[in-house]
Amino acid sequence: MPFLIYADCSANLPPKLAKEHDIKIIPCTYSVDGVPVSYDGDLDHFDFKSYYDSLRAGAVVTTSLYNQHTFINAFAPELGKGYDIVYISMSSGISGTYHSSTLVASHLISEFPGRVVRTVDSKGAGLGIGLLCCLCDDYRRGGMTADEAADRLDGDVGRLCQYFTVDDLMFLRRTGRISTPLAAIGTLLGIKPMLWGDETGHIVECGKYRGRRRVIDAIIEKYKTKAHHVEEQRVFISHGDCADDAEEIRRRILEFSKPKELYVCPHEPLTGSHVGPGMLSLFFLGDSR
Repeated sequence: MPFLIYADCSANLPPKLAKEHDIKIIPCTYSVDGVPVSYDGDLDHFDFKSYYDSLRAGAVVTTSLYNQHTFINAFAPELGKGYDIVYISMSSGISGTYHSSTLVASHLISEFPGRVVRTVDSKGAGLGIGLLCCLCDDYRRGGMTADEAADRLDGDVGRLCQYFTVDDLMFLRRTGRISTPLAAIGTLLGIKPMLWGDETGHIVECGKYRGRRRVIDAIIEKYKTKAHHVEEQRVFISHGDCADDAEEIRRRILEFSKPKELYVCPHEPLTGSHVGPGMLSLFFLGDSR
């Protein structure tokens, strides 16, 4: 029996792709100014313009990690039907969700002898997780078992390239990524950072640029120098309500190469609350991070 592939809402997969690759998304709840919002990962019904406008207006969004009970409720019924499971999580470098999922996996393996529950630390977020989910389905369609696919993905994690920029440094300041003085000075001077998910899954700065155009140029240059076998690639772009900039990246990628698949979509609300409106990100596979 084939295994099941799970991700949480931070995977940012458009419903069409999630359905095409049979990726099961675990729903979540976040709150906006104290009001709970249920979210099942359906980007087609996510009013991203209103969401990012609310962040611009000062709304406070709070999120929480997926707890063990949520994973048990999702996984246990399917294990009881005889399925194995591969769950691809948000980076352990920015969330405790991966640790929670590993505890659940250990518990469920003892409860369902003979079944396999594997958790893969994406060391990424957003469509970096989504990209790995699609790759996992490739392996499943190729006949791999859950263990074989998870082992392969653990290696692929080291090739996941994810570069992004933000429009308002104060969102990063609120999450502790940069200091308050640096955020204030950077905002005043129009400094735009290029950030990436490093080998440990932490978000770190890899460049500073004066103005939006220059940081977009730098992201494209990273793609040109690091993309691996582009004609076989899935390339993903997400944005925090800056569709024109996302379209520019899409256009410039196509001028340089023709990926197998190229998708652009709004960035999901969970990590979107930490990077803010104007976030622009690019995900692809390289020879290394």
